[in-house]
Amino acid sequence: MGKNIVVITGSPRKGGNSFAMTDAFVKAAEERGHTVKRFDAAFMKLGGCHACETCYSTGKPCSFDDDFNTIAPAIGAADALVFSTPVYWYSIPSQIKAVIDRIYALVIGGKDIAGKEVGLIACCEEEDPTVLDGVRVPMERTCALNKWTMVGEVLVPGVLNKGDIDKTDGCAQAAALAEKF
Repeated sequence: MGKNIVVITGSPRKGGNSFAMTDAFVKAAEERGHTVKRFDAAFMKLGGCHACETCYSTGKPCSFDDDFNTIAPAIGAADALVFSTPVYWYSIPSQIKAVIDRIYALVIGGKDIAGKEVGLIACCEEEDPTVLDGVRVPMERTCALNKWTMVGEVLVPGVLNKGDIDKTDGCAQAAALAEKF
């Protein structure tokens, strides 16, 4: 039986390396009978968490009305989440970090989000694979905090320019990640 998978991307570069890996994952997941809903955070209106703790006070997940209120119900209903992002300045880009931070609204709102499966797809310019730790470690900690299970990580160093991913097995790894759900 297929799962309901929400994919959240963090790259503002359409056709870039993390987009190519995301596309490979989505295609493979759909071929395996999963339902995939994708949110490209960089092209949405999203702000950071204001820590106001007024979550759900207006009937919406966040009292600051932006596109997070579209993403939040999908996250809540998902069996699995996949975060796909490049590394920016050794960390998670703000475009996707806003979504991650605002998952707090689901917690404050008393929504049961435990038990989800999670996958991480990330790439970076530098050849040093430890550069990916700035994305990997926070995501692993986020999973532990929310009682999510990290089922797989695709971490590809050494890709900067569009198409560099084609010189690696990153897209094949992303497609193989779909088998873990």
